[in-house]
Formats: sequence, structure tokens, C-alpha cells
Amino acid sequence: MERKLFTALQGENAARLNDSLSSQGFRRSQNVLYRPSCSDCAACLSARIDVAAFRPSKSQRRIINRNARLERRATSPWATEEQYDLFRSYLDSRHADGGMADMDVFEFAAMIEETPIRSRVIEYTDPEADDALVGVCLTDVLGDGVSMVYSFYTPDRPRNGLGNYIILDHIEIARAAGLPYVYLGYWVPGSQKMGYKAKFSGLEVYMGGHWQKMRDPERFVPDQHPLSNDPIAEQVANITLPDVSPR
Repeated sequence: MERKLFTALQGENAARLNDSLSSQGFRRSQNVLYRPSCSDCAACLSARIDVAAFRPSKSQRRIINRNARLERRATSPWATEEQYDLFRSYLDSRHADGGMADMDVFEFAAMIEETPIRSRVIEYTDPEADDALVGVCLTDVLGDGVSMVYSFYTPDRPRNGLGNYIILDHIEIARAAGLPYVYLGYWVPGSQKMGYKAKFSGLEVYMGGHWQKMRDPERFVPDQHPLSNDPIAEQVANITLPDVSPR
């Protein structure tokens, strides 16, 4: 049975809490931070890219070249009709049976706009197609990196590898800002839908209370024995919280 640890993200210390828990495998969804905590397996692993260790593969360099004409703009977390239209097109094409398939425009706006921390919407447009919006990523700015909360893109350009391009571009965003990591969300070994994350060099996963370099993702086998997971009370006790005492 799927199980998660949750905590509210609010108040004047929200950014510090988000930074601290993101570095411990948590992810943000609007005003909530969560981390998988299933009792019988540990297959969902928080993943990030070490920017300094990343080297693009030949196929990734081709993706960069194919999308070289796209223009990037960073905006405040404010939802638009154009974004929602692209979001619906993306879901209907790639995730029609997923948990977000029925999300309406108001729920989409909440996903984008309900953030108590420093977030940006990164848009990608094509100047050779009347500045058409072709990709979007809701991105959090952390103390040690950028976190890709959710990205979506047009399904009409399958050869362009837009999903991978958005990750590649976020590596450059982090590099230019002097931030060491790009947080990708969760990676499940053996999952075809998440397999693209394992193709990025410099990949690290959060296991056993610390980040580990993923040297050979294809041979990696997660520990799914039920005794390998700490009880919920121990997991909570081992979480490190930021110091919020007055200075």
C-alpha cells in the first residue's frame, strides 16, 4: 500500500523548511511537502543531478541542437490560459489515465500559484512558429539548486525530446546561478516512464538517509525487503529540521 510522510509548508520559515527537507528526499506540491514511506518497499527514490558531474551524451547534445532556436523566459508563478491549453494537450497525449487527467483550470492555477517559497514558471517559446508556447516548467529555487516541480510540453514534436531538453536547460540555469543541483523528483528503477532520468550523468539518489551517486542505473536493484524500511516513528525522528530560533 502506498504511504507518504506529509508536512505543511507555511509561515515565514517556509523557504528554510523546504530547503532542508528537499535535501532529505522530500518534494513540494503546493503548500505541502511529502516523501514516499511505503511499509513494504523503497522503490521510489528522490533523484537529483550533480551539475558539476554532468556531461551530456551524444543524444543529449542532439536534443540541445534540435531545440537551439527556442527562447526561454522566467515568469512569476501565475497561471495562464495558454499554459493550461498546453497542459491539457500534454496530459491527453501522454497521461490520459493518470492521476492528474481530470484536473480543471482552477486546480491547474492552484498547482502553479499556491507556493509559499521562491518559485518561477519557466516558459519555452518558438520564435519561428509565431512564438508558440511549446514547454513549461514550474521550478522552485532552493538554497542548493533548482527543483523541477512539474513540467509539460507539446506532444506535437516527438523528435525534439522536449522533456529531456527542459531538464538539460535547467542544468544550465543552475550552472549559471552557481547552484550545484537540479532536483528531478522521484525515480523508480525499472519504470519505463521514469527511465529517462537515469540517462543523465551525475545522477544521485537519496537512500539510507543520504545522497548516493548512481553509477550504473540499469543494474540498480532497490531494496524492497519490508525489514529494510524503518518504522514511521523512526523515519520522522531521523528528519533534520532547520534551526528557526531568533538570531
